Amino acid sequence: MKDMIDFIILIILYFALFYKKWKVKGKDVLLVNTTMYIYLSFVLYFTLMPIVASIPTAFHHHYKGMNLVPFIDVLMGRGDFMRQLVLNVIMMIPFGFLFPLVRNENAKLIKTILYAFLLSLSIEILQPLINGFRASDITDIITNVIGGIIGYIMYFIFKPLTNKILNCIKNK
Repeated sequence: MKDMIDFIILIILYFALFYKKWKVKGKDVLLVNTTMYIYLSFVLYFTLMPIVASIPTAFHHHYKGMNLVPFIDVLMGRGDFMRQLVLNVIMMIPFGFLFPLVRNENAKLIKTILYAFLLSLSIEILQPLINGFRASDITDIITNVIGGIIGYIMYFIFKPLTNKILNCIKNK
């Protein structure tokens, strides 16, 4: 139920700030940007939510610093590290694919990597702040960036098909 508050706020933000602005730019821009917005909303859901309900207690628990030893869970055989690695890579593949589309193809691989890194770093810094049970880890940032790179490679491979689809939508 706490997550619903966040989703309601995200829906209000979408219609109040973005929908009209994107719709004016064309159906193709509306589709791509809305898809990215929905994707980022789910990233927030799986990594940070509930946010609004957590605000009153955000500063009432110990902030755990980020683990800066890459792949320590793998090396120590702790927990379900393989599942975490795979999920972190998968989570960012759509970002790597959608980011160049949102940027209207002005995003090269380096820019996509930078933004995937910044998104992942932001999430990792905020996780322990919002919820005292979550930890941040350099491994998550590394695997998220790898996912962004894989997504960009997929974008590059499917660019002709994606352009064809978006041009069809644009011309309708």
